Amino acid sequence: MKFLRELRSVLNLTVLVAGLGYFVDLFDITLFGVVRVASLKDIGITDPAQILEKGLLIYNSQMIGMMVGGLVWGILADKRGRLSVMFGSILLYSFANIANAFAWDATSYAVCRFLGGLGLAGELGAAITLVAESLPKDKRGLGTTVVATLGMLGIVAAALIGQHLYWKTAYLTGGVMGLALLFARFKVSESELFTKKTDPSRANPLLLLRGGRFLKYICCILIGVPIYFTTGILFTFAPELTAGLNVQGPVTAGNAILYGSIGLTLGDLLSGLFSQWLKSRKRAVALNLVAGFGLMLVYGLASGLTSTTVYLLSFLIGITVGYWAVLVTMAAEQFGTNIRATVATTVPNFVRGSATLAASGFAVLKGQMPVASAALLVGSICFGLALLALTRIEETFHRDLDYEEGPQQP
Repeated sequence: MKFLRELRSVLNLTVLVAGLGYFVDLFDITLFGVVRVASLKDIGITDPAQILEKGLLIYNSQMIGMMVGGLVWGILADKRGRLSVMFGSILLYSFANIANAFAWDATSYAVCRFLGGLGLAGELGAAITLVAESLPKDKRGLGTTVVATLGMLGIVAAALIGQHLYWKTAYLTGGVMGLALLFARFKVSESELFTKKTDPSRANPLLLLRGGRFLKYICCILIGVPIYFTTGILFTFAPELTAGLNVQGPVTAGNAILYGSIGLTLGDLLSGLFSQWLKSRKRAVALNLVAGFGLMLVYGLASGLTSTTVYLLSFLIGITVGYWAVLVTMAAEQFGTNIRATVATTVPNFVRGSATLAASGFAVLKGQMPVASAALLVGSICFGLALLALTRIEETFHRDLDYEEGPQQP
């Protein structure tokens, strides 16, 4: 009963609208992985090797767009406000997704995904910053957990809709949902911590390069890398990964993403609640990483599994890497108000962009060793770096966010 009362206390308009925005965000990000094969075949790319190669090109274009957009939107959010970024980013990614339905070749497809990624980059960071700054410190973890859990349902929706609708219709659906959400944003208020700031010029992203901030910032990014390794490689390329493991029955990317995303949704809720119970962000993430690494080894080393078991493993791995809400909350809590939105916007987008490096490494290694072995090697590096980075940042569960970073501050 106490938990339900606490949960109800954070379900305000800001949290719900931020959560619905993240729902549309993740719907659009995930959609390409679900419709990849069908859409590429429809525009004339039918060779399996070309489908993999062009798919990586388009996926990487989207992720590069998100890295560029993360920096642009983050700086704007600290200069102009959290709400202005939420409006601007949603307009861009909504129109980009509508345009995606009219792609005619791999190049136009990649351009549309780049623009979509550019727009999507502003959604989560601005939303999490706004929610974190609007709630008491003992409740903000619950608020960001609600946002992330609603968002993860967008992955589930994309996996379902992408498999049952024509791919062009699916992209149009994402664009229309974004535009519809825009109207709900007009009723949300700006963060009081941001509006009471007297010197906007102090919102300087170069502050991240001074003192120990840069190492702390890089560590926040590295902690999240396993999440997008999992969704970008283990789930998206599940058919190719399991082809050499004597799996009984067909494995499709759509189903792997569907079951994995259900796990991610549940994992986001559980990790957020677990963090609240432990009163620690770091310990919750550490347990998730260790469990996720173990399940990844089972996924890539076990031979002769059934397709049902592969989907079950996807679900379980999804639970373990579903610490997205805790990660972004932890990143926002590490820095002061004048650069908090820059951090909260760029960290998740550089995490997403890290999938480009992981996918590129995977693409190179799969020519030198079995596909599953290539994925395991890349995954081991991702999980190892995340655990090392976690030891280098501070626990922030009880931190008061009403402060700014000074030029000489470490």
